[in-house]
Amino acid sequence: MSKVTRFVGLDVHAKLIAVAVADGGRDGEVRSHGTIENNPESVRRLFKRLRSDGSKLRVCYEAGPCGYGLYWQCTEMGIECQVIAPTLIPKKPGERIKTDRLDAMKLARCHRAGELTSVWVPDKKREVLRDMVRAREVVRRNLTEARQVLSKLLLKHEINCSESCAAWTSRYMSWLKALKFDDPGLEFVFLEYFNEVENQLGRLARVDAAIDAAIDSSPPEIREIVTALQTLRGVAKVTAAGVVAEIGYFSRFESPDQLMSYVGVVPSEYSTGGPDKRRQGGITKAGNRHVRRLVTESAWNYRFRPVPSARMKAAIKNVDPSLQAEIGRISKEAQQRLCTRYRHLLGNGKNPNVTVTAVGRELLGFIWAIAVTVEQKHKKNIRVN
Repeated sequence: MSKVTRFVGLDVHAKLIAVAVADGGRDGEVRSHGTIENNPESVRRLFKRLRSDGSKLRVCYEAGPCGYGLYWQCTEMGIECQVIAPTLIPKKPGERIKTDRLDAMKLARCHRAGELTSVWVPDKKREVLRDMVRAREVVRRNLTEARQVLSKLLLKHEINCSESCAAWTSRYMSWLKALKFDDPGLEFVFLEYFNEVENQLGRLARVDAAIDAAIDSSPPEIREIVTALQTLRGVAKVTAAGVVAEIGYFSRFESPDQLMSYVGVVPSEYSTGGPDKRRQGGITKAGNRHVRRLVTESAWNYRFRPVPSARMKAAIKNVDPSLQAEIGRISKEAQQRLCTRYRHLLGNGKNPNVTVTAVGRELLGFIWAIAVTVEQKHKKNIRVN
């Protein structure tokens, strides 16, 4: 006799979890199961009670700020669990009432109907690395803001560097440190802004050191992929670590096209009324914005001549000897194709930003090829949902 399957929808918040259960079958009842406290013991008791009659549970909840702790707990208990992409949950045009109870019931009902799209859940090591990379983004954003505030203060008071040096280099910072003002108030404001810039520079250095340590202590496949991706032009260690932390297992995508779609760099389309009515627009921006930003920044480097840099030559020497030939071939092909692609599109009158976006999309394909080559060595072959 087969077990009865129950579909459990959880609307998770910081302190409480709203629970709903949908019985199997098209006409199975969908009912609210109340709320529980958001802690491991309450969750364990809930699932024990729902499985007391031998039922099989299939649990789902929305991805959000509460993280993946609930998913990991369900996995340890042997319960099938999916973390759902919130933006892809079906919504009726006339829905105007939203409560925790209704949200949980909707999750349970849609989960039973198979209408939900799950996200990939990283393991704890990858989750920590991703948090660190995103922390670096925050620090970098704060540093940029602090520099802009200071530079505008100097512009306002018509203070320019007398030395011929680029902004924010070591010589420029030495010049700033030597600046003095007659007005005590202006001196105070300048020191506050300057100290904030130095504070953010110190934070950035500490985060970079922590990311290096995290990569060194990561599983072998993560370290090797990060090293292999650095053979690509414009992809240094921080960019490589960010892409690996955000994407996870590249082999879960059957083709580079799936990865491009996941990141949201493929053209949007509104084609209806026949084959001659095809209309494409800007990129969808429907995927991972962190990866999209990283590859777009890297793509700007392909405006230069396709000559390997010292960093790229050093990176290929650190690649596993059994993969050096294949990784080197992909890297060389990427550099030649993408540099040619950049010049061709720009020469045809394309906007520079559109050109870089197109180059970044193709760069993702080469990133996928290199990462999958390394994962195949480690027998990682996880397909996308």
